[in-house]
Amino acid sequence: MTLTLDRDYLKHTLLALLNTPSPTGMTDAVVQLVCQHLEQLGIEYELTRRGAIRANLPGQVHSPDRAIAAHLDTLGAMVKQLKPNGRLEVVSVGTWPARSAEGARVTLYRDHGDPLRGTLLPLKASGHVYGKAVDQQPASWPNLELRLDQRSHSLADLQALGIHPGDRLTVDPNPEFLDNGFWVSRFLDDKAGVAAVLTAAKAIVESQQPLPMDCHLLFTISEEVGVGASHILHGDVAELLAVDNGTIAPGQNTSEYGVTIAMQDSSGPFDWYLTQRLIGLCQRHGIEHSRDVFRFYRSDAAAAVEAGNDIRAGLICFALDGSHGHERTHADSVAAVASLLAHYMLSGPILERDKDAMGPLSDLPEDPTHWEDPEERH
Repeated sequence: MTLTLDRDYLKHTLLALLNTPSPTGMTDAVVQLVCQHLEQLGIEYELTRRGAIRANLPGQVHSPDRAIAAHLDTLGAMVKQLKPNGRLEVVSVGTWPARSAEGARVTLYRDHGDPLRGTLLPLKASGHVYGKAVDQQPASWPNLELRLDQRSHSLADLQALGIHPGDRLTVDPNPEFLDNGFWVSRFLDDKAGVAAVLTAAKAIVESQQPLPMDCHLLFTISEEVGVGASHILHGDVAELLAVDNGTIAPGQNTSEYGVTIAMQDSSGPFDWYLTQRLIGLCQRHGIEHSRDVFRFYRSDAAAAVEAGNDIRAGLICFALDGSHGHERTHADSVAAVASLLAHYMLSGPILERDKDAMGPLSDLPEDPTHWEDPEERH
């Protein structure tokens, strides 16, 4: 089978996603952007009440089917209270370190009026004033404040601007795509994953190769707060593959220029048979890959299983250095994820017995390490 990945499409789609703010709870604009891409590809889709997307690539078998999930929501912040000095206390939306937020340029959205610009700063921001105390203060969200680019020096000034607790902030991503393939930006998690899913879908549509089974592309909107794919599946889904970031750090085995197959995260091990299939696909098609275990990490797959879905769940990752901060990946890694996704869509079901929710003992499969061909055996 011949598949052609459009790497220009991958790059430009990711850039458009990054430049569309989408902190959890404020995702409508990026949902509309992804729906436009799906329409251009001729892929049908539907939305949940809150705006999560389920797109449908029909296959030769309609039940059971499989799903691939990536999340559209990113980290963000929210006004906690108005301060007497004319600045704003903020809290994070999603889990990210305050140290990574220091110096971020942000946009504040009010109930009425144009958005306002500002900067997140530590309480002691000037060495000329505080000397060494600047480096000694703890990095924490209570030690951050938002300095608005307005004539705002008192509580009354903030009130006159129409600012309230709960007003939302979006953080500038500051993307920079280098000619050597390194892509640097906030919120590559998980917009690089979304771009990879769309690029894989484009390759499938253009190849005109039939899928063995229906495949749903799920774009969730609340993964960063732990909900994710818990509310978008239906009972026919037997396999769920999440796409998210793999951490580049000492003690990790993430592939910086390939795809990483997660064997376990903080929610427990991923499905043995599904991970063996993914490894087999990489081996067969020459996709650079590694395996890794993540201790402080969960994904859309965990949310789906915890919601009570009886599914085979897996996770594949693009490389990410400095996750939930000033992030960096490489074009080759994101392209490797897209390639594996496309080949996974074209592969048959993991196990024929998955067509039934319940079955006898005799249906239990054999040890997948004994499979002669992990791609084809089912």
